[in-house]
Amino acid sequence: MYVAPLNTDHLLSEAEKENLYIKLVTQINKDFNLANEGIDFPMSILPEELKIQLQEKIYRLIQYKFAEYLNLLYIIDVPEHEIKQLDGTDIVALAGQVSFLILKREWQKVWFRNYYR
Repeated sequence: MYVAPLNTDHLLSEAEKENLYIKLVTQINKDFNLANEGIDFPMSILPEELKIQLQEKIYRLIQYKFAEYLNLLYIIDVPEHEIKQLDGTDIVALAGQVSFLILKREWQKVWFRNYYR
């Protein structure tokens, strides 16, 4: 049964526990490339490093390429109402929260595809 993750660390540990971590990394790479925001996480990337690098990428998009950031959220299909609930006063914190929403949506895709195959 699908259980929504509580935070990034919980999500990444679930992905590892269910042997879907590599599929999650693959899905992230695929969707970022679809949005023309090339990111190429190696399959060997550790969860903690994935978390840090993803947050850094989102931070840079928010700061310097806002239209591309919005396009990425659209491509990944992050729910708009969840984005609107975030507090944007601290961009570093915002990047972390958006990274979690992105990971959560990518995890849903991977989990459901695996569960219903």
